Amino acid sequence: MTILPLLLSTASLFGACSLKEYKAQPGLTAEAAGDGVRLNWQGERGDSLRAIFAVDAGQPVVRELAVRRANGQWITLASSLQPEFEVKSGIRRISNQQLSPLKELGLDKPEIIEQEKWKVFWDAPLQIPGAARTNPGLPRKPDEIRVSKSSFSQSACSVKTDGTRVEVNFTGLNLGIFSGTLRFTAYKGSNLLRQEAIAKTEEPSVAYKYHAGLKGFTLPAAKRVVWHDIANSPQKYEFGGSVNQDGVPLRARNRIAIVDTGAGSLAVFPPPHKFFFAREIELNLGFVWYRKDTDNSFAIGVRHGDQEEGYRPYGRSDEVWNRRVNQARSFAQGNFALYNARPGTWQRMAAYYYLSAEPAENTRQRVLAYTHNDTFKPIPGYKVAISHFHTHFNELLQDAGTLDMQPHWLPTFRAMGINIAMMSDFHGDGHAKDEGPLRFADQKVYFDGCRRHSDNDFLLMPGEEPDAYFRGHYTMVFPKPVYWSHVRKGNAAFTETLPQFGKVYRVGNAKEELDMVQAEGGLVWQAHPRTKGSSGYPEAIKDTAHFRSDRYLGASYQSLPVDQSEKRLCEERCFGTLDDMNNWGAPKFMIAEGDTYQKFPEDDTFSHLIVNYIKLDRVPKFDEDWSPILQAMRKGDFVVSSGEVLIKSSAVAANTLTAEVEWTFPPEFVELVWGDGAKTDRQIISTSGEAAFSTKRYSIPFNPSGKKWVRFAAWDSAGNGAFTQPVHLR
Repeated sequence: MTILPLLLSTASLFGACSLKEYKAQPGLTAEAAGDGVRLNWQGERGDSLRAIFAVDAGQPVVRELAVRRANGQWITLASSLQPEFEVKSGIRRISNQQLSPLKELGLDKPEIIEQEKWKVFWDAPLQIPGAARTNPGLPRKPDEIRVSKSSFSQSACSVKTDGTRVEVNFTGLNLGIFSGTLRFTAYKGSNLLRQEAIAKTEEPSVAYKYHAGLKGFTLPAAKRVVWHDIANSPQKYEFGGSVNQDGVPLRARNRIAIVDTGAGSLAVFPPPHKFFFAREIELNLGFVWYRKDTDNSFAIGVRHGDQEEGYRPYGRSDEVWNRRVNQARSFAQGNFALYNARPGTWQRMAAYYYLSAEPAENTRQRVLAYTHNDTFKPIPGYKVAISHFHTHFNELLQDAGTLDMQPHWLPTFRAMGINIAMMSDFHGDGHAKDEGPLRFADQKVYFDGCRRHSDNDFLLMPGEEPDAYFRGHYTMVFPKPVYWSHVRKGNAAFTETLPQFGKVYRVGNAKEELDMVQAEGGLVWQAHPRTKGSSGYPEAIKDTAHFRSDRYLGASYQSLPVDQSEKRLCEERCFGTLDDMNNWGAPKFMIAEGDTYQKFPEDDTFSHLIVNYIKLDRVPKFDEDWSPILQAMRKGDFVVSSGEVLIKSSAVAANTLTAEVEWTFPPEFVELVWGDGAKTDRQIISTSGEAAFSTKRYSIPFNPSGKKWVRFAAWDSAGNGAFTQPVHLR
């Protein structure tokens, strides 16, 4: 007689949502709705949004997603949906490229290798058996790869307010080797709804990728899925084909797929940058998907591919064609690193939805506003600069036989709003190790090609990743074309004047390389510090004359590796390097770099790119002096940004840091970071109470006592961000 009431009580406990951590506020409400909870929130342009969540037989469900225009009728976009996730994992290995400098430095010890493997680039955990000589411990075995789909055990629901957002959490998420919580987040002032698995594993050496989505969209209530293909042409699928066994990858422009209901639409897309791990190229591998499950239902979501595909080779001559084919193949076999999942870290696997009362194409434009249409928005007084691209421009022009062949990567850069591109030829192309005529002839083609394709507001700067005598890998740029060779043999002169090239340098050691850089006003910085061929650097050279020189600017910034438990892009490796360098001594900075190869206008380059906003009134023309660019960089007058968060101005004065910040996605936090010469500390200010698409001026007082330097950064809820360079106080 007492068992039935007990069972009913337990069912009630796990069937309703707890509102203990919810705080009501205008424009963002949560209330009990039968066996679940109903969220209502104010969206963009007067829209109202509604989502109803519940637990059904232990499974979290979305009872309804709905939208209403101002003074309009409610439009149900979908009902009775189930969230789903899939994780595919392999084993994380260090690369032989990392091991080489570590061995040279005597750092190839087991405990160091265990630490450094989490910074790997050349790893492809899902590639069986793997590319020979890329990683130790190959070949990989099929049983290393595990695939798990989400399930729930005794799921309970709770609601929490965080600033101007509301989180609905469901416990009991199981994802194979991962377990944790499912969360949906609604943001006041935005039509966004974020779905994420927050889960951890205790297993060692886990590298993984995830798919996320919603299933249960019904036909014909939802009429079709629409997207733009990589040529930016509209496409649609109306589910007239047979049932799918797997998700169908959509190579969608801008990573957006949209469910069109006729009355309204629902877009799905991944986080614009944090979703993407570093690669050599930016081929669109299909980052959204649909799946027809029955004759009257389907699912949609976000995804990653299982492996790289390799860029399209080029070459009119067989020699160039075969070399580029082999390079593309090596990228495909050896480089697809996935995400890190260190034991015990809470990985956040997210997908975004945009609820809209608009037709699908209008909805697409609303979503694109969050990434400024996948461009880097201009800021008055700044120019957008990028660095470190191995496009083999010199080789491409020589093989084509003309300087007037427009390279396929040029419109890619210009379409995103890039003003300055610092290139890095002679990295697998040309005669990089020749001491004289061949090398200088290659450089002349390189310089002439950059001159030919520069423009009034677009400058191609012919830089290089020489990897000669400064150790580790590094990038070098000059304020004008400089002819130089990495090789000086016998009695060859350090400098010489040649009729065809003018002044040339032949460098034979680190002192001569530094003398050249100083004489020509160049800048150098460590490429991909603490990973790849710079593992163990720059700490291994911090006491050298060239690193202590003001010509050694610092190190590069790139989202590598990607760990979904980190709140910032490249949190440990990049910012660890930046802060350590400034604690060691004089000001050093962090320059955003791409470090990628071929690219095409149809690639998904924006999501893989982070840029520098350099304080400049104008872009110098090619035959003018480029010194204003290098001088601004040397002074630290530049901001690194993913594009969605912009620091429009900043200053340190009177023991106060001021900064004007603009963002698109709902913001997460801003921070003041400082070092005392030995350690780093920070003050974090939550911005979860701020609305999307806003600008705010921050004024943060600080006590300079004991502080050597300070810097500022701002981050949004999708993991996008921007940061200033350190300002030294003493």
